[in-house]
Amino acid sequence: MKLLKMDDVARILDVTNDRAYALIRAGIIPAVYLGRQVRVEEEQLKEWIKKGGKSITK
Repeated sequence: MKLLKMDDVARILDVTNDRAYALIRAGIIPAVYLGRQVRVEEEQLKEWIKKGGKSITK
């Protein structure tokens, strides 16, 4: 299992770090919290992308 840092997640999704954090706060991307640090499990992110992702709706 590989945990990705937010810079990596944002780069993979081609979005800003702020947008990546917003997707996590909204519960759209599953994340692991290590104290104040946030990580995303690489395989879960790939699966989320493969399923077509999901956007924040307001």
